[in-house]
Amino acid sequence: MKVLFVCTGNTCRSAMAESIFNSKNSMKDVKAVSAGLSAISGSKASLHAAKLVLDNLNEDIRSRNAVQLTKDLLNEADLILTMTDYMKDILKLNYLEYSDKTFTLNEYVGVKGDIVDPFGGSFEIYKKTYNDLENKIDLLLEKIKRDRGL
Repeated sequence: MKVLFVCTGNTCRSAMAESIFNSKNSMKDVKAVSAGLSAISGSKASLHAAKLVLDNLNEDIRSRNAVQLTKDLLNEADLILTMTDYMKDILKLNYLEYSDKTFTLNEYVGVKGDIVDPFGGSFEIYKKTYNDLENKIDLLLEKIKRDRGL
């Protein structure tokens, strides 16, 4: 199973979500990747996001390049999780064929609201977003295990 996290630029939220998910996941056949709706080629993970991932997960994503969302990534994904309702709506409008597997992360785990974009904010704002992602990904992993009868 492949989970695709989608945000705007793939330098903050979805990049952190990918790292958090893959570090916490114990299911060998489940993996997360991430991409951005408007990723800029050559962009790196934001400094605050990279620091949080390094400090909490001991994973260095500072040299990670942002990934632009492609039809191939959408096709390969079993589950597409966006950070906001707006992003979900954009995907469903432009890629109707993937609608049945496209949700917001919060919606999929039964929570209302969006994951706040910390881009350009203070370290504390990034930390709040990181903690929010971590909590939602814990719920996501529980849901995937439960849905698979594990």
